[in-house]
Amino acid sequence: MSAPNKSYDPVEVEALKPEEIERMRDEALAAFAAADSLDALQEAKVAHTGGTSPLALANREIGALPPQAKAEAGKRVGMARGAVSKALAARQTELEAERDARVLVEEAVDVTLPYDRTPAGARHPLTTMMERVADVFVSMGYEVAEGPEVEAEWFNFDALNFTPDHPARQMQDTFFVEGPNGTEGDESGVVLRTHTSPVQARALLERREPPVYIVCPGRVYRTDELDATHTPVFHQIELLAVDEGLTMADLKGTLDHMVQSLFGPDMKTRLRPNYFPFTEPSAEMDMVCYVCRGESVGNPDRACRTCGSEGWIELGGCGMVNPKVLTACGVDPKKYSGFAFGFGIERMLMFRHNVEDMRDMVEGDIRFTRPFGMEI
Repeated sequence: MSAPNKSYDPVEVEALKPEEIERMRDEALAAFAAADSLDALQEAKVAHTGGTSPLALANREIGALPPQAKAEAGKRVGMARGAVSKALAARQTELEAERDARVLVEEAVDVTLPYDRTPAGARHPLTTMMERVADVFVSMGYEVAEGPEVEAEWFNFDALNFTPDHPARQMQDTFFVEGPNGTEGDESGVVLRTHTSPVQARALLERREPPVYIVCPGRVYRTDELDATHTPVFHQIELLAVDEGLTMADLKGTLDHMVQSLFGPDMKTRLRPNYFPFTEPSAEMDMVCYVCRGESVGNPDRACRTCGSEGWIELGGCGMVNPKVLTACGVDPKKYSGFAFGFGIERMLMFRHNVEDMRDMVEGDIRFTRPFGMEI
């Protein structure tokens, strides 16, 4: 900065020349007009009105002028700085108005939308299905029985007449867990139950003396890969009736009542011979296809994807309780007889609602469960 000098001619100071002051002012006005956002305007503001801006530096030179020259130079610089400040304020008002208008469009809120943006869930259809099937039998006088999912191998296999070399005992079919004494693998004697039948054995051992009428829903485990039609964790529901004089006719009538309660009064069932270690005789239970009612059989014009145009759908296994199972559970097979059957809940759900991928049932996506609501 120049020192005071009475003979100093302000016209000869480059920064205070009228044309320089006008150039500084015009550059500032052009920078403000070119700013297309508030951030860009802030940068232009610092460059042209800050402490190191050209006009600010020119203003400092006024102090070195003689008294008679300060007034004119100060007026010239002041007018330029005033024009810059006015242009800055005007441009800021314009940009703020544009921002507010844009925000009103981009961040508009539809007040007619539901206020709760987190949708409520629904009961899982597998749970609802199990309860509905159980209710059918509760209305007939049966009781709901439950048992542990981590089960002793004896209850899961031996009590149900599975021989020691039965393939189902192998680790490729059964999850064995570490036993109480630290043993692992198939020597531990502890498994994740592969079916709900152990509940039947426990019920007979606890009650000892029939009659026993129970239904057993629950989760079971097998070493299956997770894919569209298999899952290592699934659900079953089984029924056990032990009393004097029970026959296959009682079993058939019970099955008919269950199917008609779930699928309609015109539904029919049939039994096909089969083998299960814990029942003798044993059978597979089929029901008439609830979609085509058997009309697709031999009718290429009305093919049915649900039953494959066979007219029947397999639901599960059933039969009269094997006398060896009754003996193992402390029931006299000469005095009492019984019947049992069971089926998978996932399979039933796939049939009733055309669910094509079983993985949808276990992934927890609310978009799958909500359409089922609270009832099936």
